Amino acid sequence: MEIAMELPLDADGFLRRECPNCQREFKWHHGPTADAPEGIVYPPVHWCPLCGRSAALDSWWTQAQIEYQQGVLAASAGDILADAFKAVRSDHLRLEVNRSAQPAQPDPLVEPDDMVIVAPPCHPWEPVKVPDEARGPFFCLLCGEAFAV
Repeated sequence: MEIAMELPLDADGFLRRECPNCQREFKWHHGPTADAPEGIVYPPVHWCPLCGRSAALDSWWTQAQIEYQQGVLAASAGDILADAFKAVRSDHLRLEVNRSAQPAQPDPLVEPDDMVIVAPPCHPWEPVKVPDEARGPFFCLLCGEAFAV
């Protein structure tokens, strides 16, 4: 069973992220930008534009995104179990899913059009959005190089 979960992008195509090191939020562009070099190979880690520390690509979830994902999984748990037990057929085993006891699907996340775009000089095709009040230096998402705006 596959469970589809969509995380919202802002009007500019940016996805909210949270640094696993400093816990501050920023946004990175979802997918390559129009200016990205053809055939670019992205590194297996990204650097936080606010604190400059790196982490694996699957480490950047915000708390709201984690709670949303947990809510979607909880709401789907009965269906997941029912599908798993469909393969087990026995005269001695009966499984019923009480869907009225299942939690409801969580409300979808909404992404505001906040933050300001900054682009590093080393990889200008990979801009990020940082909070309006953030002051540099900032760090390149792809290589960690410090830069000022």
